[in-house]
Amino acid sequence: MKIHQYFLISLFFLGCEEDRYYPYPCKDGKCNSVFFVDEPKNSRLDENGYWRIPYQGLKYFTVKGQVDELQDDYVVNEVPLVETVFDSDYWVWINNLSFTIPVYSVLSWFTDGEFNNPIPVGEYTIYLTDIFDNEPPLNITGYQITENTCMDCPYTPTLFGSYSKYTYKPQHSFYMDERMVGDSLKVFVKVIFNSDIGERVEMEHVLNIIID
Repeated sequence: MKIHQYFLISLFFLGCEEDRYYPYPCKDGKCNSVFFVDEPKNSRLDENGYWRIPYQGLKYFTVKGQVDELQDDYVVNEVPLVETVFDSDYWVWINNLSFTIPVYSVLSWFTDGEFNNPIPVGEYTIYLTDIFDNEPPLNITGYQITENTCMDCPYTPTLFGSYSKYTYKPQHSFYMDERMVGDSLKVFVKVIFNSDIGERVEMEHVLNIIID
């Protein structure tokens, strides 16, 4: 076979690859998801859209979800290529100080790269640089930001939040203690329908929460 014939065959297969059809990710033609506070069991959604979570000594609360099933094209060996990321704007620092600020959430809310946003605490003003230098604050999602954390690296978004992958019933438990009673906070959720090549749908949720 001549060289130009090989070339034409290669172009044919490349053209077929480029024209490959990727269906909509979800089976029913519309990707949906729902999330709610599951633990403690006596938590409730009030008339203002806030989840009221009673603190009774339990050191965590759990958010669960249900996401739509994917087309077979996005299921590998019975494993759906769906991904859920959980995050929060609530941080705990030292023994008696907590604060709410979305330093870097799954919804891309973040402070300036120099960490110059001040946090007023009583008569004092604390800067994020001071916090990270002295003792890394704990996000109730379960991660910390330290002075060595790269905030502008290509992989930065993967450092924050907690991932629940390959399940239609994602869930995550968040830290909770007595200092949080009376405070309000937000839980951010991002669902990615099809985390591989092909058509992708992303859905975001915000749960408003009050600790009673």
